[in-house]
Amino acid sequence: MPTERIVMRRVREMLRLSRDAGLGLRAVAAWADVAPSTVGEMLRRFEASGLVWPLPLELTDAELEERLYGVAAGRQGHRRRAEPDWAALNRELKKKHVTLRILWDEYVAADPQGYRYSRFCELYRAFEARLPVTMRQTHLGGDKLFVDYAGDLVPVIVDARTGEMRRAHVFVAVMGGSSLSFACASWTETLPDWIDAHVQAFAFFGGAPRLIVPDNPKVAVIRASLYDPQVNRTYGEMAAHYGTAVLPARPRRPRDKAKVEAAVRIVERWLLGALRHRRFHGLADVNAAIAELLTALNERRMLRHVGRTRRQLFEEIDAPKLKALPAEPYQLAEWRVRKVSLDYHVDVDGHFYSVPFRHARAAVEVRATLRASPRTCAAPATGSTPRWLSTCPPATGATPTGLPSASSARRPRSGRRCGRSARSSSSTAPTPSRATARASASCASPDRSDPRVSKRLACAALRSARAPTAR
Repeated sequence: MPTERIVMRRVREMLRLSRDAGLGLRAVAAWADVAPSTVGEMLRRFEASGLVWPLPLELTDAELEERLYGVAAGRQGHRRRAEPDWAALNRELKKKHVTLRILWDEYVAADPQGYRYSRFCELYRAFEARLPVTMRQTHLGGDKLFVDYAGDLVPVIVDARTGEMRRAHVFVAVMGGSSLSFACASWTETLPDWIDAHVQAFAFFGGAPRLIVPDNPKVAVIRASLYDPQVNRTYGEMAAHYGTAVLPARPRRPRDKAKVEAAVRIVERWLLGALRHRRFHGLADVNAAIAELLTALNERRMLRHVGRTRRQLFEEIDAPKLKALPAEPYQLAEWRVRKVSLDYHVDVDGHFYSVPFRHARAAVEVRATLRASPRTCAAPATGSTPRWLSTCPPATGATPTGLPSASSARRPRSGRRCGRSARSSSSTAPTPSRATARASASCASPDRSDPRVSKRLACAALRSARAPTAR
């Protein structure tokens, strides 16, 4: 390392002590707190420079330094060999199975006179140290998708006549490797909107990552834990449908999902800040405006530390590693616990569905979907698998608890309680009054080969024949 030069103000004083005061080298060196050889070197340079004492008053410190030491030949630390593109190497390291050794082999193959491996690694570490170092995480391509809700809400006019306004919540998702961001607005942060936002995000990215990293909201995580978090059953079913898994961040550790925290800040500043003067009359208007700004953010705004846009990084790093989407998007399903009444029917949102009579007075789990589905499930809440379920074909995906699904051949009944009126048994399926209104339950016929079941059915037929006709 070159020796640091003496300040020109001290050089002037050393020349004065040597020329005017007549002090020797050691006395001047003791005063300046430098080695005597340094003072001798400075005096030899002064004699060789052609300057005379006393120095001219118009001579500046810069001119004096140039006369004594000359013009520097070049920038200190200038490297004579061509360096590789460290930003490109940093992007390559995010790909799976890529190491510095592999990148150095490719570098030497292209430039045999380049740096050796030890110097190559040293220079790369120096470049890496200039990047932000707070909670530095290594994100592989297609590995993690970070999700969260923005803190700021968007005002939306829902009634133009009265001016009534409602605030919309903004869902944010960002890929770990490329930082490609997605955002959409919804009215609430409840389970249906949470699941629908994920379905839209997967469609936007064109694939599913290996892991989903959310915070610990109750809509996603029922019980937060460092070692064994309990994920919402519907949320876990949605993840299984797309072939991914849910890995919640640690409780009270926001840096575990620093990617989405930074993306939320960008969305609030660059998207919501730009839309602060616009008036929206529905969620469609909000989402259209957000989509327009997302295009500029992802495809035109450059990331300074890598020199690429988010879309370019996504196509290079994340897109090849994403899992293919299933043929059909996930259909929201909610699991509820219901008790079977004496007439072996369960009540779901005012509609009654029959189950096998042997489950009367028992608690069962009902899977309710947004629309009519030919394959839904009603199974004992205890987790055991009864014999009537083993003959039913399973649904599209396994539930988080491992309960199989079953098909239903009987239409749901409405009106008064089913089984008490002859007219209610022949009525058609009712139209749901809200989003989660319709669900169906399995109903398999009893095993007639069992003598006890045959005797019980015969007694039931005899009682029904003797019973008076309902009017």
